[in-house]
Amino acid sequence: MRLHPTALLVLLFLCICSLVQGQDSTLYAKLHNLPDKLFSKINKKSQDLERKLDRQTEKYLAKLEKQEKKMRQKLWKKDSAAAKALFGDVAARYSKLQNSSSLQNVYSGHLDSMQTAVGFLEQSAAVASLSERYKSALDNYGQLQEKLNYAAEVQRQLKERQQYLKEQLQKLGLAKEFKKFQKDVYYYRAQVDEYKRILDDPSKLEAKLLQLANKIPAFKEFFAKHSMLASMFRLPGNDPVASAAPIPGLQTRASIQQNMLQRFGSGPDVSRAMQQNIQSAQAQINQLKDKVTKLGGGSSEMDMPDFKPNSQKTKSFWNRIELGANVQSARSNGYFPVTSDLAFSAGYKLNDRSVAGIGVSYKLGWGENIRHIQITHEGVGIRSFLDVKLKGSFYASGGFEYNYQQPFNTIRQLYGADNWQQSGLIGVSKVVAVQSKLFKKTKVQLLWDFLSYEQIPRSQPIKFRVGYSFN
Repeated sequence: MRLHPTALLVLLFLCICSLVQGQDSTLYAKLHNLPDKLFSKINKKSQDLERKLDRQTEKYLAKLEKQEKKMRQKLWKKDSAAAKALFGDVAARYSKLQNSSSLQNVYSGHLDSMQTAVGFLEQSAAVASLSERYKSALDNYGQLQEKLNYAAEVQRQLKERQQYLKEQLQKLGLAKEFKKFQKDVYYYRAQVDEYKRILDDPSKLEAKLLQLANKIPAFKEFFAKHSMLASMFRLPGNDPVASAAPIPGLQTRASIQQNMLQRFGSGPDVSRAMQQNIQSAQAQINQLKDKVTKLGGGSSEMDMPDFKPNSQKTKSFWNRIELGANVQSARSNGYFPVTSDLAFSAGYKLNDRSVAGIGVSYKLGWGENIRHIQITHEGVGIRSFLDVKLKGSFYASGGFEYNYQQPFNTIRQLYGADNWQQSGLIGVSKVVAVQSKLFKKTKVQLLWDFLSYEQIPRSQPIKFRVGYSFN
């Protein structure tokens, strides 16, 4: 039987539809079969950030309240009426700020995408247990969004308070006391920005969820109607918004296009020229952004030209720890065989320019020479160090060490302070970035042990070490 061409087209169309529906069904299945690990990670991440935002907000508000009370007390001794008018009831003001309810939504692209994706999954879930899982994740995201909104409101009010106090305290001669208040306002904002950066850094599982969801046309329609971005702008596919009347006083896209055609005409040459002009303008805007950032970005830094922020202050304790290892070899002499010092260290980043830390070392003996190789325990050591950045990748380095410089076979032999020697080290280090999965930096050190001349037996005064950082 020969089919009519129209029937063939209809059959082909039905086949394509079935394939598309089959593909969508597979994508739906993959989405709903994502492991529970993803949603436990979602809940843990949102709860952790929510808890940190709460803790840091309480911490900084307590510090700022304390500083205002100190400034109030100092001004009270000079002019009680001015102190009362300027500061009022400090405790009541900060209590009101902690219970602020006038909040506006703060937009986070990653949070919006994840909220919308999980909301889409909840709507399409056919099993009640799955729906409950998605609802729990949505609740946690909602609470985190509230904390972001609250933090933004606190920042807004603190900025207004800072500006007011600055104007008044300069007149009263208390600008110096006000600088600490400014610094804490800056660091609170920087801390919130750091948490936003962590939030916007998706895990592999989160990225997989969004990747699968974006392949489903129904999700794109859902996003265009129910995301926070859709409520802020007119997204394609958002029919209720797209059909809304234009806002009076604002140009429509059609009127702008018509005006451009009337002025510049049409054609590929005109389009190319316009694109080049737009790119040139964008480059100039980026240059201006860089200049503003260097000047302080409109923050409290611009009010304090001498203030150099410490970016490490907004990081957690563990993120400020720098783990490393180094190796040092020494040739044999009348007392020691050929040895290698293997050391492990943990440094704490005090600020962007200095690291202080401690470490342990183990001295491995290789024998007298290549003809007489013998593995022995030749000593151990305890180290402390401080590296301060000089310029570029060069650091001034110093440290103090206790070393047990004798062969040993048991731990008991290490007891007794008389058997340990002191070393005082000063020198320079150069740090070089390394493209390696295990090591991130290489540190080459040239150190002088100024206590080596008092040691018996005397060790080498000049030490050359090569170290590696794991992070």
